[in-house]
Amino acid sequence: MSQQHSAAPAPTPTTDSAVATVARRRDWWRDAVIYQVYPRSFADSNGDGMGDLEGIRSRLPYLRDLGVDAVWLSPFYASPQADAGYDVADYRAVDPMFGTLLDADALIRDAHALGLRIIVDLVPNHSSDQHEWFKRALAEGPGSPLRERYHFRPGKGENGELPPNDWESIFGGPAWTRVTEPDGTPGEWYLHLFAPEQPDFNWEHPAVGDEFRSILRFWLDMGVDGFRIDVAHGMVKAEGLPDLGSHDEMRLLGNDVTPFFDQDGVHDIYRQWRLILDEYSGERIFVAEAWTPTVERTANYVRPDELHQAFNFQYLASHWDAAELREVVDRTLDSMRPVGAPATWVLSNHDVTRHATRFANPAGLGTQIREAGDRELGLRRARAATLLMLALPGSAYVYQGEELGLPDVVDLPDEVRQDPAYFRGAGQDGFRDGCRVPIPWTREGSSYGFGDGGSWLPQPEGWGELSVEAQTGVPGSTLELYRSALAVRREQADLGAGDAVEWLTAPEGVLAFRRGDFVCVANTTGAPVTVPAYGRVLITSGEVEETGGEAVVAADTTVWWTTA
Repeated sequence: MSQQHSAAPAPTPTTDSAVATVARRRDWWRDAVIYQVYPRSFADSNGDGMGDLEGIRSRLPYLRDLGVDAVWLSPFYASPQADAGYDVADYRAVDPMFGTLLDADALIRDAHALGLRIIVDLVPNHSSDQHEWFKRALAEGPGSPLRERYHFRPGKGENGELPPNDWESIFGGPAWTRVTEPDGTPGEWYLHLFAPEQPDFNWEHPAVGDEFRSILRFWLDMGVDGFRIDVAHGMVKAEGLPDLGSHDEMRLLGNDVTPFFDQDGVHDIYRQWRLILDEYSGERIFVAEAWTPTVERTANYVRPDELHQAFNFQYLASHWDAAELREVVDRTLDSMRPVGAPATWVLSNHDVTRHATRFANPAGLGTQIREAGDRELGLRRARAATLLMLALPGSAYVYQGEELGLPDVVDLPDEVRQDPAYFRGAGQDGFRDGCRVPIPWTREGSSYGFGDGGSWLPQPEGWGELSVEAQTGVPGSTLELYRSALAVRREQADLGAGDAVEWLTAPEGVLAFRRGDFVCVANTTGAPVTVPAYGRVLITSGEVEETGGEAVVAADTTVWWTTA
């Protein structure tokens, strides 16, 4: 008997009570699916072209129905927006472009009523240059106690005209900017590992630690369920700020520990923070954005008395290649097991080219790509990669719009770009705007349902055909694939939390593993492959034909089976 499977089964409707029950379970974060919302690009409630908290709040039912457990919000704090909100001027205020503290409170309450948890971004490595501390530090001049809360240093050279050391900004150019002192003379330099508008805090100063412990309590008292820690590996700098000794282009994900990244002192900070978090009920969590040289170094951040999760950037940077993926999966699980932390899996976020576009291009181009590539191939691989990710033990992250199969917008005109790295050059590639274009909700409208007043980055023609409206209820659409996969993941006892997989024999270029009664097969090759028909097909990203106990799995396709 021959049977073909070419589309995901219809999703099981998720009831409010079912979601609420899931949200109350212990250790929810060990197998959580967490959805990243980039606030300025998710939903606009007031027609100003910029997404906001009320817009997010209005779309919470969509996220509940999608089947995620929690929502991570990128920064919405008061900010001059030099780096899209990652330059914070006031950590206890909402930027007016996004709303008010009352809007934040309403969003948190509504999310909890729907069984969703809220995780907010925390930016402790640097502030905005418009933060009150930094403005006072500039106004008060050399010797000001406020300057000790940042890294101010005299310059080198006969007249202090050279930077204090050879560090370079991640965004390109020197990591130091010289200030003009109150008397009008050229003066000291301050450190900024990112944009000049983002001066780095000096975490050796006790006032910095005191301030952030207070900020944690402020948002925990507001009811947030956790924090994603931006540049979690960067707060502590090596004593004396020594020269790097190399002028190679700086990147977040390097091969070595540097004087400014992944210093061991960061772990003392997180042990103090964990004590605060554990005072609160409801299993609040920390998630680290820690770009470390190895997954073994990443494991240091999630020891039992530190953070709960850390992003797996080694997995994100992997190519669509079975051998490479298996190596990263094994190393990740082997590294997390001794510290008792769950693995995390992520394919896209607001800093990298969407994986539907990365996989559309040849391997080896990095995580910021300027070419559209073969979009049909990219989407096929992206769908397969999603099912593979959701089948692995641990927690998974979904970036807004990937459930629609959105590609990166690679042809934005130069005049609309806002990524600060784009304007500095020689650092990050500067093409992050392409993954930040507002997502489409409807087929028609000035911004395809994003809002009534256009969008802050232009959306491409035809964006509406990828919208939520266009894909809802359509068998085989990427949105329905995600909805079905997340529903199956909830229903299958062997999916979700865990720390191991049982690898099965498979043809070259194919990953096959078992987890109890569950089997996942991912064909990363460009041709069909034949594998055993392991049982009943639960879901597939592409075509599968079963005949006589064997299954022919189409190119770039992942299949889930149950043997029960």
